[in-house]
Amino acid sequence: MIELRLVVNGEERRLEVDPRTTLCDLLRERLALTGTKKGCDRGECGACTVHVNGRRVLSCMTLAVMHEGDAVTTIEGIARDGSLHPVQRAFVEHDAFQCGFCTSGQIMSAIACIEEGRASDPATIREAMSGNLCRCAAYANIVAAIQAAAESR
Repeated sequence: MIELRLVVNGEERRLEVDPRTTLCDLLRERLALTGTKKGCDRGECGACTVHVNGRRVLSCMTLAVMHEGDAVTTIEGIARDGSLHPVQRAFVEHDAFQCGFCTSGQIMSAIACIEEGRASDPATIREAMSGNLCRCAAYANIVAAIQAAAESR
């Protein structure tokens, strides 16, 4: 076991973890932050996307111990003062989800897409979001939601 310190959604957490534990498993199983989904467990679907120090990361593909002292933000940590994040609101307004399984990863990637300056047009958004799969094929609505959120900034 290794002692690990993380700041998760603004709260410092100290844990002892097996060095083989992925960030995804730590978030879901140890911290009960189940908004981060475990989809393919191979980094192919993007459902496990979180932000580490402001950058999007596939949490199933990174070991938790690699993030000693890092700031991790999950879908549970993006709303402020009881209000949805603007990207969450845009997803609701544009009906950008169906079954909802991929939604948390889509939203976390969408926030990063906007912050990276990659939300200027539909083609650029689609390229920036290509690591996030939606089996329900809500892609057109996802792109529209991202464009709307980016324009409202």
